[in-house]
Amino acid sequence: MQDWLWMTAADLGRGIAAGEIDPTALTETYLAAIDAHPMTPRIYARVTHDRARAEAKAASARAKAGQRVSPLDGVPISWKDLFDTAGIGTEAGTKLLEGRVPTADADVLKAATAAGLVCLGKTHMSEIAFSGLGLNPIMGTPPCVNDDAAVPGGSSSGAAASVAFGLAAAAVGSDTGGSVRIPSAWNDLVGLKTTHGRLSVEGVVPLCQTFDTVGPLCRSVEDAGLMLALLEGRKPADLTATSLTGLRFAILDTITLDDLRDAPRAAFQSAVERLQAADAQIVHFEMPELHDAFSHAFNLYAADSYGHWRDKVEAAPEKMFPQILERVRGGQSVMGADYVASWIRMREIRKIYAALTAGFDAVIMPTAPNLPPNADRLLTDDAYYKSENLLTLRNTRIGNLMGTASLTLPTGVPSCGILLNSGPDTEEHLLRIGAAAAKALA
Repeated sequence: MQDWLWMTAADLGRGIAAGEIDPTALTETYLAAIDAHPMTPRIYARVTHDRARAEAKAASARAKAGQRVSPLDGVPISWKDLFDTAGIGTEAGTKLLEGRVPTADADVLKAATAAGLVCLGKTHMSEIAFSGLGLNPIMGTPPCVNDDAAVPGGSSSGAAASVAFGLAAAAVGSDTGGSVRIPSAWNDLVGLKTTHGRLSVEGVVPLCQTFDTVGPLCRSVEDAGLMLALLEGRKPADLTATSLTGLRFAILDTITLDDLRDAPRAAFQSAVERLQAADAQIVHFEMPELHDAFSHAFNLYAADSYGHWRDKVEAAPEKMFPQILERVRGGQSVMGADYVASWIRMREIRKIYAALTAGFDAVIMPTAPNLPPNADRLLTDDAYYKSENLLTLRNTRIGNLMGTASLTLPTGVPSCGILLNSGPDTEEHLLRIGAAAAKALA
């Protein structure tokens, strides 16, 4: 049974369908692993034993009756602690929401439950989701699977750790500037950022409502495709037919290749060579307007986040991690006119990006320019925290600013991912490409 902990969600689902795996036994195996693991207090904010067992029992009955409702019916997963769970605490990694207990599930959790997915619990995260590092000294900093002394990436930090440490078959997180993709890359997982508005954020504690998205963290592209469909309440897309032959990938030379650390640079070069060996075409292009997009990003993120969090923050600023408090308070200085002007310019730049990339199947880049930083140094060196956080989120944020779908894949080098961006609402196309790319990178 212990091997179940390391199987893909899709393979677990197939095992259930074949009568080889009982959902109740599967869930009990995961719960036992969670209860016994020394890292669990750093990964899970709350483990939902009762809910998991009830959902697994129902899934087991459906399986025995031949009435499974989805390919992942009976598969246990974790949820980032900003998705509302009825009767269960949802605190978004902050003391500002301590004791908050929603009365209803988030829309995506309702959809997942209807599809038979089993909720194992809620995972730790960066405070209010406002950091790409995953450091949260107040509520809990999960470990990185490749370096226990390093941060795991954020803000979906515990989500990634739950899968990487064999404590969930898949996880659901959110991505506003890289919060699904960074922890996925640093923990050698597949992470999907969906197009803004594709998946419901009703019942999800917001950070920046104009950028917040929902996405899965998984062991395979197949899992990501299944999770996307079930969170949306639809039939999964077929990802089996695509090859890389003749596909055109564009490397964005502007910004994305600057200041790469040695391991991410070497991993990206090796990944590009393997994609080319599989008959993909690689083209380089520049986009000077991207610098302008980055200059407007502060206005958009800071104003949006402070507008939502202002009252709670200013009522009890002492409850917050100082680095996050400073970031969210940055929105105090943004005038309404500047916010509107920044959005006008961002929409113009998005049109330029769409025109430049229209002839390509995906734009590729290193997921993160750096490796997971040391947690203790981040706690004691403010300048290091700020510089590493901005660098960490630099490449992933392009997908958010340009409004694209985005997928990170492992490269085979620990904590180094390759990022594939495609146009808005092209997730199925992106996943097919990703499935083929993953084979070439294996």
